[in-house]
Amino acid sequence: MLGNFSFQNPTKLYFGENALDFLKDELAQYGPTVQLIYGGGSIKRTGLYDKVLAILKAAGKTVVEDAGVMPNPTVEKLYEGARIARDNKVDLLLAVGGGSVVDYAKGVAASAYCEEDPWEKYYLRQENPTCKLIPVGDILTMVGTGSEMNGGSVITNHAAKLKIGKVFGPENFPRFTVLNPVLTYTVPQYQMVAGFFDIMSHLMEQYFSGTDDNTSDYLIEGLMRSLIHSSRIAVKNPQDYEARSNIMWTACWALNTLTKCAKGQDWQVHMIGQSIGAFTDATHGMTLSAVSSAYYRYVMPYGVAKFARFGRAVWDVCAVSDEEAALKGIEALEAWMKEIGVVLNITELGVTPDMLEGIAQGAPSTPNAYKPLSQEEIVAILKASL
Repeated sequence: MLGNFSFQNPTKLYFGENALDFLKDELAQYGPTVQLIYGGGSIKRTGLYDKVLAILKAAGKTVVEDAGVMPNPTVEKLYEGARIARDNKVDLLLAVGGGSVVDYAKGVAASAYCEEDPWEKYYLRQENPTCKLIPVGDILTMVGTGSEMNGGSVITNHAAKLKIGKVFGPENFPRFTVLNPVLTYTVPQYQMVAGFFDIMSHLMEQYFSGTDDNTSDYLIEGLMRSLIHSSRIAVKNPQDYEARSNIMWTACWALNTLTKCAKGQDWQVHMIGQSIGAFTDATHGMTLSAVSSAYYRYVMPYGVAKFARFGRAVWDVCAVSDEEAALKGIEALEAWMKEIGVVLNITELGVTPDMLEGIAQGAPSTPNAYKPLSQEEIVAILKASL
């Protein structure tokens, strides 16, 4: 393990079919007012809303509702949620839903008492909170982002055509997360596989950076192999508990800051994908899958040894030369992407040629990539992804 790093993850995790039973114990640690945060109402259709509300009422909580969180939370919604939290002096933000709902809750937690415009302070200037933070807890219904166990919060500003992530420190991680794999069964297939690729992308963004032979890389390889195996089962039988539970657990470890230890990290695919989302509002995981093939083929010559290791250790390719193993690894990745059914081009997401320059401008080059990209190179990758 080269270099110096620190690791801290304060999130308490409850996992399994009975995980929701522990919510009442967690609620006892917070004040009387809870802001219940959720999306478009799917939790009402599945009955989860009624279960959570009953637990909150049994715990004597006053519930303030904050519904309508969209898949790519907007800055306007962030301002609204911060106002609700501040006006009601809430003691806990309880996010029930997928990664976007949890992302949003963390943004609200840092924005309610922010002395400045939170979009300017946190997302544009990337500064850290200097104000009171409201505790966050979550009940997850879709896996992929890893937001349930990290400090990430991605917000979209449609007017500025920007989608930006702020990674808050451990003080703004969820205090607890409830992970019941059964709650993910109702997610539509499109969203399910988008989440699968989001997990894979998180792992690759950390893996393809640096050539040091460290424990983090071995952990990532194991997580990738587990995801590939379980995803193949889940796409055929979405209610296979073992497969869905393995994927839910993998999603946590893919982005709970453990696997980044001693890693430089890339994140260029995420920068491009988020910028595509700012222009199209497309599903996040699909914006990543749509550009990954072109991106990794472009940077592979600058990190042949690691791509060769990827081919051999993750995909079991047999090749004599590193160059051949590297190429076969990317081909195996592409075959798996087709197998699970993710989007493979940005045209399908609504991207048109006239958007490419703007998307590239909203996707800053990342310094730890094998090949830091110019704006012209990002445009070229986008063209290859059409």
